[in-house]
Amino acid sequence: MLFSFLTFLAKILDNGQLLTLSLDKTSGSGFQSKNEYMFGKIDMQLKLVPGNSAGTVTAYYLSSQGPTHDEIDFEFLGNLSGDPYILHTNVFSQGKGNREQQFYLWFDPTANFHSYSILWNPQRIIFSVDGTPIREFKNSESIGVPYPKNQPMRIYSSLWNADDWATRGGLVKTDWTQAPFTASYRNFNADACIWSSGASSCSSTTPSSTSTSGQWYSQELDSTSQERMKWVQKNYMIYNYCTDTKRVPQGLPPECTAATMS
Repeated sequence: MLFSFLTFLAKILDNGQLLTLSLDKTSGSGFQSKNEYMFGKIDMQLKLVPGNSAGTVTAYYLSSQGPTHDEIDFEFLGNLSGDPYILHTNVFSQGKGNREQQFYLWFDPTANFHSYSILWNPQRIIFSVDGTPIREFKNSESIGVPYPKNQPMRIYSSLWNADDWATRGGLVKTDWTQAPFTASYRNFNADACIWSSGASSCSSTTPSSTSTSGQWYSQELDSTSQERMKWVQKNYMIYNYCTDTKRVPQGLPPECTAATMS
């Protein structure tokens, strides 16, 4: 088993092929990977809470531990029936986040399973949905922007109540008559460098001992992928910290003004 479970509301079904997390009024649920990783390509298929999911958050992310932790986030903010989910992304480095970008999805994420991927290598982080890149966060250490590259991270997922902020800024509360709320997971894959006892499974010459190709270690977006990402951002992005001048009146973060941030 690749994961450790954090509550009894997490279940394994279909001979280990399907994992579910549930939320009721007494408890949320979650799981974490037994392995820690230092760079990799992480894929998971999710089917989100259907119906009235307002107030709930389904999170799927990489994170290290401690006050100066690194973190790479997918968070799915629930909504009233018929209203779209919001896909919330964020990158923390050395304990500092506030790098949110939010998107609507171009499909119903509760009707079927869809793939959500994080590619994390020394040069960039790429968030993808069904193989389409939606966001790229580049390594901008050259202009003083911390980048997650020194702390191994585990994979986490959780389903929890966040009705103080998740839906319309907390105006819409969780309807507990709809509980339990359940999200489903399958087809997890980590083509990644495993960190164990202070060392990586990847050498400098072999990007990943568990990888069939190791292409992700130096992967970047080609022109076709860049165009697909621009299409998503033009049509489905609803918030970008790099354009929120009201939030940072003292000036946008350097990765935004340096045009190294997508």
